[in-house]
Amino acid sequence: MANRKILIAYFSRGGLNYVEGSIVDLSIGNTGIVAMILAQETGGDLFKIDPSTPYPKDYHACTALAQSEKRENARPAILGVLPVIANYDTVLLGYPNYWGTMPMPVWTFLEALDFTGKTILPLCTHEGSGMGTSETDLKKICPTAKVVKGLSVYGSKANSANRIIREWLRQNEII
Repeated sequence: MANRKILIAYFSRGGLNYVEGSIVDLSIGNTGIVAMILAQETGGDLFKIDPSTPYPKDYHACTALAQSEKRENARPAILGVLPVIANYDTVLLGYPNYWGTMPMPVWTFLEALDFTGKTILPLCTHEGSGMGTSETDLKKICPTAKVVKGLSVYGSKANSANRIIREWLRQNEII
């Protein structure tokens, strides 16, 4: 697997987040922590999916906006120059569960690129809702990619998820 070219694309939001039944202020979002573990394990290139208009720091305002975006099937603009996807064989896609699926900026990212022939491994952080419909949604958005079974990680356990992430990467012959 040494010749595999890996992109770690992820959406993560710091600020006030729901963690084990409480609202806590995180300097880096849980998916960001997981993305750093993925980079450490694989040596892959990181690309953070950042919306042009940041989500509110306040948890309740953020979730209200995310729910509105999902209801409207919005495609929020994202910052930065998109990676040249042709340079990669494999995409590790990290995101939190927003209203049962991926945050809408992730949809923007996916729809902007051609994932034909790529292998996508989804990794979702959550506090009890698991992957939701994100795997099914991902297969619909990227029908010409190979989407493998994702890994759901409790956000509150992101800092200690190294072992399960490493095992998932091994099972999928990434490391």
